[in-house]
Amino acid sequence: MEERVASKTEFTECWRRTTESPYIMRLALSAGIGGLLFGYDTGNHCECGCCWSCNWCAFGGWMNDKLGRKGTILVADVVFFIGALVMAIAPAPWVIILGRVFVGLGVGMASMTAPLYISEASPAKIRGALVSINAFLITGGQFLSYLINLAFTKAPGSWRWMLGVAGVPAVIQFVSMLSLPESPRWLYRQNKEEEAKYILSKIYRPSEVEDEMRAMQESIETEREEEGLIGHSLAQKLKNALANVVVRRALYAGITVQVAQQFVGINTVMYYSPTIVQFAGIDSNSTALALSLVTSGLNAVGSILSKVFSDRYGRRKLMLISMIGIIVCLIMLSVTFNQAAHHAPAISNQDTLSFGANSTCRAYTKAPNFSSWNCMHCLQVDCAFCASSKRDVSVTKDLSLLLI
Repeated sequence: MEERVASKTEFTECWRRTTESPYIMRLALSAGIGGLLFGYDTGNHCECGCCWSCNWCAFGGWMNDKLGRKGTILVADVVFFIGALVMAIAPAPWVIILGRVFVGLGVGMASMTAPLYISEASPAKIRGALVSINAFLITGGQFLSYLINLAFTKAPGSWRWMLGVAGVPAVIQFVSMLSLPESPRWLYRQNKEEEAKYILSKIYRPSEVEDEMRAMQESIETEREEEGLIGHSLAQKLKNALANVVVRRALYAGITVQVAQQFVGINTVMYYSPTIVQFAGIDSNSTALALSLVTSGLNAVGSILSKVFSDRYGRRKLMLISMIGIIVCLIMLSVTFNQAAHHAPAISNQDTLSFGANSTCRAYTKAPNFSSWNCMHCLQVDCAFCASSKRDVSVTKDLSLLLI
């Protein structure tokens, strides 16, 4: 089903309909927790798990067809919770990586199923507005991850709490989804028309149910005809789809936009915001996380502004403006750190060795040119500290910041 972009009028109608029927908002928020899981996972920098989530997305369509939207979300919650639990009790780094793989699998399933479920189980007039909730919860999840990490910075076993608490939203979504229905569109495709009609009666006004049933029937019949034309196997579908000039151009445009968004490097800034702050010379974990809240908070605000201005100025113009802004800011960031690297204070060999052999960075003591080292070199290796007679710079690289 096509995902529609919400307009200002649509948001107004959404408020009116959800006030009239809170069940609709409950449905959207419960499924939207999948977006929150995705945001929290990326906010915790689970890059290893994110790779697996991307791979799992390729099989998400098959799972949605076989298990249904609700079933896929429930499985995703279980897998995500197992991954969070494994990371929280991990006795060794390789166990954390295993937990991240599970978390990535759960995120991969939930991130593609949540907006699909919302769009198929929402009134057509407010579908775009409700799907926008999922996008907002993704950025909100990133902000929440930094906030929770900040709260547990000084707690015993801080990094375990930071990673383990990610399982709480998964449990909440699992429990809430148990009482929610399956997607009416999926039920109709499974020849369960009466069940689909009953669910639509809870979502639409009584006068709209029959019209929606007819519209869904026509849409699914057209979809089945198109599937028959392009083939049933994956190879046939890809071959016939790519043979269509319109589809091929749309595919190229979509891929180019996605690749460009990744290659500008904004994800590096988002994922490693606390580390970047520490590179700037702020050694406090809590201060680094607190300052990172600014980045993630602005990201959440930006997602709201995009919804407000997308209809007024157009999607293409907003995308171009934002891309230019990102590129300019990244260039400024690169220049700043380049200057910091060239003007970093030199390391005093005498002051450093005074810490004792057991506390001295081996990479420094074994370096043939250690006399030329400055504090930036310490940040680039696995040192615990660096010392200068003019300035002491403490670089805390404890497990909590390595894992988030």
